[in-house]
Amino acid sequence: MKRMIRQLMFKLGRSQGMAIAVILVVALGLGAAILSTDANKTDGSKGDTQDVDAGKPPKGPHGGRLFTASDYGLELTIFEKGIEPQFRIYTYRNDKPTDPGQTKATVTLERLGRKPQTFNFTKEGDYLKGDAIVEEPHSFKASIAAESDGKSYAFSFEQVEARVTMTDAQMKSNGVQIAKAGPARIKAALQLTGEIRLDEDHTVHIVPRLSGVVEKVSANAGDHVRKGQVLAVMSSQTLADQRSEFLAAKKRMGLARITHEREKKLWEARISAEQDYLQAQQALQEAEIIEQSARQKLVSLGAAVLASGNLTRYEIRSPIDGVVTEKNIAAGTVLKDDANIFTVADLSTVWVEMTVYAKDLDAIKTGQSATVKAAAFDAEATGTISYVGSVVGDQTRTAKARLVLPNPKGAWRPGLPVNVSVAAEEVEVPVAIAVDAVQSLHDWIVVFGRYGDKFEARLVTLGRRDEKTIEVLSGLNPGESYAASNSYLIKADIGKAGASHDQ
Repeated sequence: MKRMIRQLMFKLGRSQGMAIAVILVVALGLGAAILSTDANKTDGSKGDTQDVDAGKPPKGPHGGRLFTASDYGLELTIFEKGIEPQFRIYTYRNDKPTDPGQTKATVTLERLGRKPQTFNFTKEGDYLKGDAIVEEPHSFKASIAAESDGKSYAFSFEQVEARVTMTDAQMKSNGVQIAKAGPARIKAALQLTGEIRLDEDHTVHIVPRLSGVVEKVSANAGDHVRKGQVLAVMSSQTLADQRSEFLAAKKRMGLARITHEREKKLWEARISAEQDYLQAQQALQEAEIIEQSARQKLVSLGAAVLASGNLTRYEIRSPIDGVVTEKNIAAGTVLKDDANIFTVADLSTVWVEMTVYAKDLDAIKTGQSATVKAAAFDAEATGTISYVGSVVGDQTRTAKARLVLPNPKGAWRPGLPVNVSVAAEEVEVPVAIAVDAVQSLHDWIVVFGRYGDKFEARLVTLGRRDEKTIEVLSGLNPGESYAASNSYLIKADIGKAGASHDQ
């Protein structure tokens, strides 16, 4: 460099050359000072802060982002195996792990449409643990401030998850409309699952009441029967004995009545003693009691009182109008008196039995109106809740509720699964959104918030709802803009982008 200056001075003359030489010396001095300042910043000395924006730093031994400055290293991870996501920091010196307790650190996150969130850290084992949950999605700008051995360090990075860019023109072409979350009145409806059951108040289980042999069966499952219609005929020796007993009691009573009438006339004519009349009266009363008892036995069996003919014939009749829903009888079989041979149900009304979780029991009351929709085909009807269980199951932690549903056309068949919407009181909620805005993404329930020209998923906790509006308990702020219609297109774009966790 000195040789170059001498040659320049020789060509330009001594005075001009001296001036240029002074300028070059000053320039070289300033350059050396700048290089010295940069070197001091690089070693992370006390009082100076290094701000490193490395884009996507390399991964550290624990799978997190690894930041280095001089001999100091810091690794930031999001740990979420079996727990809610949390920040963890590991520290290094000369690429070797060091005691994390010697580092004081904070991490500040900046999310779209949210206030900055700062995490403080405490030592736990071989790492520093953040003091709050790292909410999903993990999409943010992060600033790390660390202090160790009297030196300060600063690092930063950005990661994007569940976010897409969509211009106003693209929104218009896709039919995506924007709305703002805010207060609304919701006519809440509790959604329950249920099943159509027989109306037990109008269902009869028919038993023969005595043993015997089936001679004839004249009804099958699915048949419509009338009250008093003969369903089957059986032969029963027991019935024959009962009828014989009744007939004998009836004849004895007739004889006792004739004797009583004769003795009464003789006593009134002062021909016989009063004692004979009283004995005849007592015999008549006893005969009447025996006859009445024998008659009641036949009535209780539903058997006709026959004066002659086949005393073993027993006709089994339907006690109501209805449909035979179950048949367990065949000709030639021997029946016991308690065998369940027919079930006849009046299907003009049916029950809808619903499962109600314990948390919803306060919202279900008798007398409430409910809408029933078939799960298998397009059918809808309304009914009134007639019963709410007072006992919660030990295993299921649910109770049963029931409503009576008119079924004039027989469309509601027992065993059919249904969905039941129970109307509740209209309520005012502080934050609500359109039902169409809610989407499932990964294993999250989300709404896509609008921030500038970007949409980003916001995990939400939902509450009461009606057909158009749903309450947001957490995840979206009042006044926050969101995609209210065609939000599934945003979900599709996020899926195409393959956005996922970026440690």
